[in-house]
Amino acid sequence: MGGVTRLNLLLDTHIILWSASEPERLPASIVEELESPVNDLWYSPISVWEILLLAEKGRISVGKDSSNAIRSLFQVLPLKEAPINIEVAIESRNVGFTHQDPADRFLAATAMVFELVLVTADKRILAAKNLQLLAVD
Repeated sequence: MGGVTRLNLLLDTHIILWSASEPERLPASIVEELESPVNDLWYSPISVWEILLLAEKGRISVGKDSSNAIRSLFQVLPLKEAPINIEVAIESRNVGFTHQDPADRFLAATAMVFELVLVTADKRILAAKNLQLLAVD
């Protein structure tokens, strides 16, 4: 007898943003996983930092009070917070990426430390060999 497999999904920053404001960018198969009641959805505080940076640079708009807008977004989305701890910090330097993007490194390390499946469309992350990934095509 087969059962439904529970996935613990860590959403990359762009997946969080697309889910909130551009859900049409997500393939139906990904939406199905994100909406499945058996799956747990996670975020890293590094995504909050990255969203605030994008807003400061004018690459996205979150409103005049970006801090409150971000708090509201994360209160509405059904996401659990994966902590940044010493193990995540250490693993961020061991993820085996050829690039140094700190957000990518912390997200990958978070997925590794907490055994989460990272949901991403980022080609540089998708090239990683040592991560559990759910690719968004």
